Amino acid sequence: MLIRFKKRFEKIAMGLLSFMPDEKEVKKLQDTINEYESNDKWQLFLWKHEEDVLGAIGVYLDEGSQTAVVQHITVNPSHRNMGIGKDMVNALKNHYGTSYEVIPNDLTDKFLQKCLKNSNE
Repeated sequence: MLIRFKKRFEKIAMGLLSFMPDEKEVKKLQDTINEYESNDKWQLFLWKHEEDVLGAIGVYLDEGSQTAVVQHITVNPSHRNMGIGKDMVNALKNHYGTSYEVIPNDLTDKFLQKCLKNSNE
């Protein structure tokens, strides 16, 4: 289930985001989390299964082009290759419906294209 990021999940979200190549440093992680907390155009969602948070997906909402640009997507390494990433992308597409088209940025392009291709089959 896709849930909106809340402050009480900050450490979990930082841990998940630290698996992203550009988010290794603590200062960078803190800045990223701060941006998600303070900027309405940045939205972070967590993937919760039962009581465990297994993944995170973050977007930048570009209202001019009506796109939700996926800038972060990560899954706990012990739960990878189980379809969680694809499930997060599909849930995000359902969340935004026709209001925003979900697209990747350069960092998430390869993974997101794979998810979108697989969800259309």
